[in-house]
Amino acid sequence: MPSSICLPHEFYARPTLTVARALLGMRLVRNLDGQRLSGIIIEAEAYIGETDLGCHAKAGRTRRNAVMYGPPGHAYVYFTYGMHWMLNAVTEPEGFPAAVLLRAIQPQEGKETISIRRQGRDCIGPAKLTQALAIDGALNGVDLCDPHSGLWIEAGQPLPESTILTGPRVGLYTVPEPWKSIPWRFRVNLNS
Repeated sequence: MPSSICLPHEFYARPTLTVARALLGMRLVRNLDGQRLSGIIIEAEAYIGETDLGCHAKAGRTRRNAVMYGPPGHAYVYFTYGMHWMLNAVTEPEGFPAAVLLRAIQPQEGKETISIRRQGRDCIGPAKLTQALAIDGALNGVDLCDPHSGLWIEAGQPLPESTILTGPRVGLYTVPEPWKSIPWRFRVNLNS
């Protein structure tokens, strides 16, 4: 079992684009009923502030997005499309609403349990990731820097730039330009 070296709050208290890129190669860990499940983060998207028309904060602070305005290094978990949970890591200084959506992992620990939860399918997609690790609204606001929270992110292997692809965020169908096409999605090139 890997040693539990949680990323510190300072890791998240930086510009969101920096954090989104830096999260690739880190290990997302879930303690599920005493079993450790984990996966290497291979895809993430940045959402930055009230001026970002793709961000939940575009309408200001609400009950739903309040965690985004809180301290960095906490989980912002929300329900979407009436069926899916999404996991984000809050970034930037407290009071500025920003977060990184974790979009995909490569399972590392608890692969059998993850496979059962996903019916043998991959964990590439934000709803697939949350299903694989049993992440739901009960984890909204937990401290991702505390292994006692049940959900945290550990140091992993930094990845070279040559293995990273960038592009537009996914699913922003009604968001106007430039926000719809801005290249704030980071992912590992699995073919490299």
